[in-house]
Amino acid sequence: MSLADVKYLPETPAHDAEIEAINDEAFGPGRFVLAAYKIREAGGHDRSMSFVAVKDDTVIASVRMTRVAAGAGRAMMLGPLAVRPAFKNLGIGRKLVAIALEAARKAGAPAVILVGDEPYYGPLGFKRFPRGQITMPRPVDLDRLLHHEIKPGAVARFAGDVCHASTARVAEFAPAVARSAAGAQPSIDPPIAVAPPLRAS
Repeated sequence: MSLADVKYLPETPAHDAEIEAINDEAFGPGRFVLAAYKIREAGGHDRSMSFVAVKDDTVIASVRMTRVAAGAGRAMMLGPLAVRPAFKNLGIGRKLVAIALEAARKAGAPAVILVGDEPYYGPLGFKRFPRGQITMPRPVDLDRLLHHEIKPGAVARFAGDVCHASTARVAEFAPAVARSAAGAQPSIDPPIAVAPPLRAS
């Protein structure tokens, strides 16, 4: 097939049923016990930074982004990323990741995190988190906790228990005195609560 036939579009509610089918095909019912799923179910994803790949008016791939927090840090969490089997290994998933990262940058997101395979995401600009810096709500392979820093220093501020930004207990603009114990520097980022093979959890 020609990649010229594939259109990349912002996600809308009309895509929900097809996206659910793609994720079910890629991850199966096991996705509901994943750490990333638990975070997303606490507040949902952000459609403004979520995208689909469409061919002949059919969704063939999807990537979603969710606003997350850890301590006083904020980031977007990328995932799930899934591509229908017939369209894998064509660069569609990588294109969706690039589009999502650019949307996050334009939105002012400090960083993007995900749970995924470093050999796939490394070339797309992701690196491993230092072990112990963040903790997910369910067990994960620590080698699959990756980050893409957009604003200098954003990853260092993203530390502790990762949760949906809507449930964060620490404000991003916490007083410096309250944050000094963690060795954090006062943030100058705007108060945006930001944040996953061909698959990310």
